[in-house]
Amino acid sequence: MTTESQQRTPLKPRSAAMLRITTTSLCASCQKMRLLLPPSASLTSHSKREENQRTVDSLYKLSVDIRKVRKLKGWVLSEKTTYVAETAGLLRDMGADTAVIAHILETHPEAVLCRPEDVKAQRDLWESVCSGQRALLSIIEKFPASFFTVSHHSNQRANILYLQSLRLNKKIISKLMASAPQSFSRPVESNQEVIHTLRETYLDLGGDEGNLRVWLQKLLSQNPYILLRPAETWRDSLGFLRERGFTTEELLSLVSSLRASISELQPEAMRQALAYVQDALSCSEDELKRVVIRCPAVLYYSLATLAGRFQGLMDAGASVEQVKESPNVLELTTQIVLYRIQKLASYGYDVRSGSLDVIVGTKKDFEMSYAKLNLRQQRALFNPVAPLRC
Repeated sequence: MTTESQQRTPLKPRSAAMLRITTTSLCASCQKMRLLLPPSASLTSHSKREENQRTVDSLYKLSVDIRKVRKLKGWVLSEKTTYVAETAGLLRDMGADTAVIAHILETHPEAVLCRPEDVKAQRDLWESVCSGQRALLSIIEKFPASFFTVSHHSNQRANILYLQSLRLNKKIISKLMASAPQSFSRPVESNQEVIHTLRETYLDLGGDEGNLRVWLQKLLSQNPYILLRPAETWRDSLGFLRERGFTTEELLSLVSSLRASISELQPEAMRQALAYVQDALSCSEDELKRVVIRCPAVLYYSLATLAGRFQGLMDAGASVEQVKESPNVLELTTQIVLYRIQKLASYGYDVRSGSLDVIVGTKKDFEMSYAKLNLRQQRALFNPVAPLRC
C-alpha cells in the first residue's frame, strides 16, 4: 500500500517560488496591520478586550446607559481597576441624585478611573472658587471632563492662587476652570505672562489702574480661552491698528468692544478686510476709521462673509451711503436683513428711503422698533378741526 505522502505530487520549482512569495507578502501585511492597530486590538475575531464585569454591574446599578458608554468610551469598561461606587458616593455627598450621577458617568465615563483621594483633593480645590457645593455640582454636570482632570493638581492650585491674588471674582475663576481647563493645567508662569501683557496694553492705551480689575474680568468672561493665546498676538494686532492711524483712545475703545477677540486677529486678515470695506464703501481713511469704530466686527469677518453681506444689502435695495451711515448692519446675516426689511415693508416702512438703523441690533432691539412702527400705524390721527360725530 502506498501512503498519502507517497501519493502527493511534488511542486514544480516555479510554483514553489510563487508560494513562498505569496506567504512572505501575507506575513508582511499582517505585521503592518499589527503595527497600525491599537494595543488593545487583536487580529482575531475578539477585536475588543474583555469587559470588567464588576464595572459593568456597578454602572448598571446606578442606571447608567451601558450601551452609550460602550459606544463612546468602551475602553473604560475593560480597565481592571475602577472606582465606580467611590465616585458615585462622592457625587452623592455633593447633593447629586441618581439621575445626575448617571448623566455624569455617561458623559465622562473616565471619572470612574480617578482615585478617590484625587477626586476629594479636586473637590476641595474647586470649592475654594465656588459659592457652594450646589454651584460646584452644576459645573461638574456641565463640564465633567474639566473637574475629573486630576493629573495637573499642583498647576491648578498655583494658577488659582495667582488669579485670586489679582482679586478676580470667584465666579470668573470657576468659569475659566470649567470652560478652559487647559489654561490651569499649564505652569502658572505662562498665565502670568499673558496677564502682564494685558495689563501693559490696557495702561498704555490710557486705561485707569483702578478699573483694571473690572476690565480684566470682562475680558476673561467674554472669552475664557484668552489665556491660551500667546502674548505676542496682542502686540501684533494693536501694532497694526496703531500703524493704520487709530489713536490711543480709539484703540482702547476697540479693545473694550472686541475684548478677547482682538487676540485672535491677524494683521494680514485685518488688512484685507479693511481694504475691501474701504473699496466697497468708497470711503476715505477717516471715514474707514469711523466705520471700524462703529462696527469693530469688520476686522475679524472673512472677505467672503463681508462680500456676501454687502451684496445682500445692495440686492435688497440699500445704498452705499446707508451702509456707510449704519455700518453695524454688516453684523447681520443676509437672511436676517431680508426678513426684517420684509417685516417692516408690510407696515409701510421702506428702508430705501430711511435709515438702516431700524433693522440693526439684536432681535429684542428690532422687535422694539417694529412695535413702535406697528403702534404708529394702528393709532388714528386726531384732527382738532374736524366735526365731531355723535
